[in-house]
Amino acid sequence: MAIVFFGTPEFAIPSLELLFKERENIVLVVTQPDKKAGRGHKLKPPPVKLKAIEFGIKVSQPQYIKNNEFIKNIASLNPEFIIVVAYGKILPKELLSITKCINLHASLLPKYRGAAPVQWALINGETKTGVTTMLMDEGLDTGDILLQKEVQIQEDDNTFTLSKRLSKLGAEILFKTLKGIRDGSIKPFSQIGKPSYAPILQKSDGLIDWNLSAQQIHNRVRGLYPWPCAYTYIKGNMIKIIATKVIKGQGKPAVIVKKSRSELVVGTSNGLLSILQLQPEGKKFMSIQAFLQGAGREISEGDKFE
Repeated sequence: MAIVFFGTPEFAIPSLELLFKERENIVLVVTQPDKKAGRGHKLKPPPVKLKAIEFGIKVSQPQYIKNNEFIKNIASLNPEFIIVVAYGKILPKELLSITKCINLHASLLPKYRGAAPVQWALINGETKTGVTTMLMDEGLDTGDILLQKEVQIQEDDNTFTLSKRLSKLGAEILFKTLKGIRDGSIKPFSQIGKPSYAPILQKSDGLIDWNLSAQQIHNRVRGLYPWPCAYTYIKGNMIKIIATKVIKGQGKPAVIVKKSRSELVVGTSNGLLSILQLQPEGKKFMSIQAFLQGAGREISEGDKFE
């Protein structure tokens, strides 16, 4: 039986790879159109497109998935399943009515419905999250649950590291879901509990509010990496904060309370934040030691982040 796979970013690749390895009949991969990226604004294909081409699978990149011709083409394939893994658009009811549509979502639904579940779990200081497969309906991640698996969030996790673990686990859960539906061992059940939401992030979400606590800022740094990254300003220059550590103590919010050859500590509304890695505007990521030996030499204790 045929499978149509909808997916776009790196998160979807382990699922596509495992289904291909297990000889599932993926007749079509649907992904987002190529987008302009980088300083040269050259068109960049989505990661899933590149992987599908590597596997020799036909690729479709519709601008609009509500297009009648596109929907008819999907229906003509007579798929057993439509599988959606971080595609990036909500499927219309016309697609949902073709066959069973299974979505892999990076949270323990009904928590963190929406576009950025991994990021918001970290930003909100969660200690656990997980993956869920569900039957899709017309709502935003509201369909009946098929399988779930819980994962502990590590203190040094950021969106990149946590997404990587969840994507691999999600691929395994997705494949088990297909097998369970086929042999009748998996029965869908309604979502239970109060839902929460994970809206898509904007670049402006990265601006650090130093009136938050050290732990809250630390969590935002983790959740906002690698995009849009937490950022702040000092002496008129923008700096992206890549990694931090919460330490005991107290200081005025945004004020540098300690500077040494290898340490930069900033006050918050509650606790102190030690900056471990950063990226000055127009430069590469660097350790705090490298920064303080270069551009950071102009910064002094008592200076304030804007």
